[in-house]
Amino acid sequence: MAGKPRNLAKPSDMFDRDWEWSELTAFAADPGPEATLGVVSGRRRQGKSFLLDSLARAAGGFYFCAYEATEAESLRRFGEELGQYTGAVGPLRFDRWEQCVDALLALGREKPVPVVIDEFPYLARATPSLPSIVQVAYGPRRPERLESRTRLLLCGSSLAFMGGLLGGTSPLRGRASLELVVQPLDFRRAASFWGIDDPRLALFVHSVVGGTPAYRREFVRDDVPAGLDDFDAWVCRTALSPRSPLYREARYLLADESDLRDRALYHSVLAALASGNATAGGIAGCLGRPAGDITHPLTVLQDCGLVRREVDAFRKNRSVYRVGEPLIAFDHVVSRTKLALLDRGLAEQVWEGSRARFLSAVVGPHFEQICREWVAHFAAPATFGGMPIDVSYGTVADPAARTSHEIDVVVRGDVGQDNGVLLSLGEAKWDQVMGEGHLERLRHIAALLAGRGTDTSAVRLACYSGAGFTDGLWRAQARGEVVLVDLRRLYAAE
Repeated sequence: MAGKPRNLAKPSDMFDRDWEWSELTAFAADPGPEATLGVVSGRRRQGKSFLLDSLARAAGGFYFCAYEATEAESLRRFGEELGQYTGAVGPLRFDRWEQCVDALLALGREKPVPVVIDEFPYLARATPSLPSIVQVAYGPRRPERLESRTRLLLCGSSLAFMGGLLGGTSPLRGRASLELVVQPLDFRRAASFWGIDDPRLALFVHSVVGGTPAYRREFVRDDVPAGLDDFDAWVCRTALSPRSPLYREARYLLADESDLRDRALYHSVLAALASGNATAGGIAGCLGRPAGDITHPLTVLQDCGLVRREVDAFRKNRSVYRVGEPLIAFDHVVSRTKLALLDRGLAEQVWEGSRARFLSAVVGPHFEQICREWVAHFAAPATFGGMPIDVSYGTVADPAARTSHEIDVVVRGDVGQDNGVLLSLGEAKWDQVMGEGHLERLRHIAALLAGRGTDTSAVRLACYSGAGFTDGLWRAQARGEVVLVDLRRLYAAE
């Protein structure tokens, strides 16, 4: 961006989001000589509207939030709100969106002005040509664009729609100078946001609600577990209580993607994933469908941010799929099959019978994912002897034993002039005190890899545990034979 943008102070009631605020304020204050376009997306309830409304207020810009309505009603509302913003004596009247976009460009004739159209997918569904209308308005030689410094931001919660807005054959491809995805808070920031200092409790809570800010503020009204002893009661009075909005939220997340047709199929795919079926074939078998029927739903769920696809570090033709939203995993493992009991107010009985499964089927896999995130975002380069550039899982065949070994945390990174050097093999156990036997298993896997030609000269073995380590394993770390990562290190150290 040309020049140096003016600094807009972040609102005092906005938690974190420093990077997002910096990017948005730089875009809004860009002193460049022509109108610019930005796209902001992210799943609902991550704070996008709060960010953009705050930006418009701080910079004196215009904010318009659409809702599901006909084209005529949306045009009328738009005219009313723009009239109020400009101080017109009465509502402005527009017959077509072409007129609206030009009116927005006119706002920036004298200085940079941020203009936000929130929930843009609602408008585009009522007026499918709207992306093309914006494309034409932002034509390279169009005088209305060249004479304007409007900073137009289109925002939406439908990730499938917003993700396609700038890609492929979309009319707006190549038009935007900002593409910002507002992600959930990472596990460390989520713990801080909830005000939880105990890392075990923080992981439990994150395994239920993830990093979505609204779940604390709007959904449970700042009801935070008082400690580990209060966690069970907290689950019962929030995620398992029919009186709490959190109780139905997992079932509503797909509703944000209004373009989905067969929602029952998508829910079934998520249920199969949550029950431990991680491959496309396994999911198809669980649903009793041909594998080809599952490909499209998995792709759509990835586009929606509800499913993650992970490629095996050692078998690039093999992938696994995992639920990307903790609340969905919790719902399918704990709540979904017990709705009749929960609707009768029997949360305590349901939780008593489901808690063990929650720890094994929800917390366990979630702990492994958090370990991978720690390596990717928080571990110091010195921890593994280089900067991680890829963190994933992997499987290694053991022909002599007629089995294969799963590695929970595989780290590749930059070392010197080489890319993709294997830096670490790690095992994660949420509920086990790890000992020398786990280290020997990792040594065996490293030997198998070396035997088939993989360079393991830089490999550092690692154990990740939620329950701790034996004295022997601590001594092995002191000798430099293993890297140990416990909950305290995950949440507070490199």
